[in-house]
Amino acid sequence: MIEDTVSLHRRPRWLVLGLVLASAAMPGFLPQAHGQAESARKVQTRTIPAYPDLARRMRIAGVVKVQVTVAPNGTVKDATVVGGHPLLADAVITAVRRWRFEARPQESVERLEFRFDPQQ
Repeated sequence: MIEDTVSLHRRPRWLVLGLVLASAAMPGFLPQAHGQAESARKVQTRTIPAYPDLARRMRIAGVVKVQVTVAPNGTVKDATVVGGHPLLADAVITAVRRWRFEARPQESVERLEFRFDPQQ
């Protein structure tokens, strides 16, 4: 007797690889932080904080506020969390440290906000 069953546990590797590549190509596919406040200093390079997997699974939402000290050359000298959930704050600090601002004669302090929503 020949059985005509299909296993749902065995997926073709090309299908899995295709789905992974497609999700990487669509930045809006995975939830990310959005809605950062505009700073007085123009941002030249921005890294969007990734929504931490654990926070997304726990459906943690909220706003993370950070205070960023920007050196005269535009690099982030210091970043401090002013408010927000600790699981979300680490992702923001990691991303903001990669930001680059326009160069100015003096260092400045910027306040930024990042909104996390598992529904988006």
